[in-house]
Amino acid sequence: MKRHIPNMLTMARVILAACFFALLEFYRYPGTHQWAAWAGVAVFLIAVLTDAFDGYLARRWHVVSKFGRVMDPVCDKLLIIGGFVYLAGPAFRVSFEGQAPTGAVTGVALWMVIVILSRELLVTGLRTLLEAQGIAFGANWSGKAKMILQSAAIPTILGLILLFDPIRHAWVLTVCRGLAYVTVFVTVISIVPYLSSARAALADQTARGTE
Repeated sequence: MKRHIPNMLTMARVILAACFFALLEFYRYPGTHQWAAWAGVAVFLIAVLTDAFDGYLARRWHVVSKFGRVMDPVCDKLLIIGGFVYLAGPAFRVSFEGQAPTGAVTGVALWMVIVILSRELLVTGLRTLLEAQGIAFGANWSGKAKMILQSAAIPTILGLILLFDPIRHAWVLTVCRGLAYVTVFVTVISIVPYLSSARAALADQTARGTE
């Protein structure tokens, strides 16, 4: 039974992500259905806790599996990318009478979402390629640091928007935008250790194949 619990926690994150997205669908800035946004923040934090526990339990009980190595980061990406898509979406865009909607009050721009998505797809592609060849390619320290920052950025930005109106408090937008930029920067540079590890793993496999 123990060997299934980490994977169950991983898959539970998919359900929690769906609940998070559904709750945010009710919210519209500046204040429509704030309860839904706060509930979404709570669900998101619970999902992040499952991410911490599934890996910890798998290592503690020595039940790390190929399924877990592949699906854990996939579920993470679903939660994180979906969260940033919502933060850059129409629910957080300001419209003034007679004017087109301006940027999102969250400070998250569409190009940021595209950059984050591109990085995640590249790492997922590398992981799929290497795992298919029997090479273990789980998350490394840079990926974990990136995930921690992303997991903190989303609820922090949401909380600031809900507690302080960015239109009345300009510092809120400044903080949110700064946090978004830092998150994107760390997300991009976190790929370097993955590329290095993938190159070394493929070179090692090639060397073994020629022996």
